Amino acid sequence: MLFKAAVFLSAFAGVVNATITRRALCPDGVHTANNAACCDLFIVIELLQAELFDGQCDELAHEAVRLAFHDAIGFSNSVPNDSGGGADGSIVTFADVELTYHANIGLDYIVNEYNDILATLSELFEVTISAGDLVQLAAAVGLSTCPGAPRLAFFVGRPAAAAAAPDLTVPEPFDTVDSILARFAEAGFSTQQVVSLLAAHSIADASHIDPTIPGTPLDSTPFIFDTQIFVETLLRGTMFPGDGPNQGEVQAPVPGEMRLQSDQDLARDERTACIWQGMVNNQQLMESRFQSAMKTLSLLGQNTASLTDCSDVVPVPLAVPPANAESFFPAGQTQDDVEQSCAAAPFPELPTQTGPTTTILPVPQYTDYS
Repeated sequence: MLFKAAVFLSAFAGVVNATITRRALCPDGVHTANNAACCDLFIVIELLQAELFDGQCDELAHEAVRLAFHDAIGFSNSVPNDSGGGADGSIVTFADVELTYHANIGLDYIVNEYNDILATLSELFEVTISAGDLVQLAAAVGLSTCPGAPRLAFFVGRPAAAAAAPDLTVPEPFDTVDSILARFAEAGFSTQQVVSLLAAHSIADASHIDPTIPGTPLDSTPFIFDTQIFVETLLRGTMFPGDGPNQGEVQAPVPGEMRLQSDQDLARDERTACIWQGMVNNQQLMESRFQSAMKTLSLLGQNTASLTDCSDVVPVPLAVPPANAESFFPAGQTQDDVEQSCAAAPFPELPTQTGPTTTILPVPQYTDYS
């Protein structure tokens, strides 16, 4: 970590993001920001890229988005938040507690990396950022590496977490639709926002539902933020990718793909089915709704009046590739494989990819390239 940071330090002064124009010139004489209070974040972003993401929409980028959700959703409007909870970084600060929760299995590696980054920022760069700010900024930076993703809002100034978030506040893949919607409603989310947040599964993979097949994608395009997750969860499941069935898993339609029980149920429940289907072949809608829902998530439990909007420092993601701009059926699947669930509208007519039946390869894990 320190060696890599030292290399980064020598190169940092020469880094210029030509796509960013700001009103305030930062002390490095290179970057500008809408608010001078955001200038130190350029150092944080470059360190995140150097240590974790390297501009790749890979496992660590996926985990950064997952961690931001798991940290923030530990919040309830019915419980005073002076005891902890919300987007406060408690999963990092109180890792010894929260990483023991079942829902947080597998997050220990990236939490340890965040603690190293916090130490490096303080020791080498004299930059102080709260764990809550780092968790949400890392999610925005990690997501920005995924083509098709929206540029997330980011606010700085979260205070240190006061306590660990309570257990059993993160919905799990084996939870019922009733319990998932109730948990989100308790945190202030509408049914539409629940489905919107699940667009994150377009770049997700599962390593712990079936530990024999780590990195199993949830759709056929796990490195692109596109609408395929909303298509493929509505295809008839016929197989398990590993030694299933396992808790939280149901049959998937494509070899090498895992389907979460919660995704299947939400895609078919009468309260959410039409919202789910509405994302199919509508990249712009998916991006805008996810962007909005993530902003709400990132501010849970926070006094927004004390935060500074630094959204303009977040890198701009690449546009969705032309081949993924419109939804499709994976090769070997057709309209006949759709399990129509929205009673208000027919499923869109989509083309089928040409070639042999689609088989999805696992997402390389950080242990594969660290």
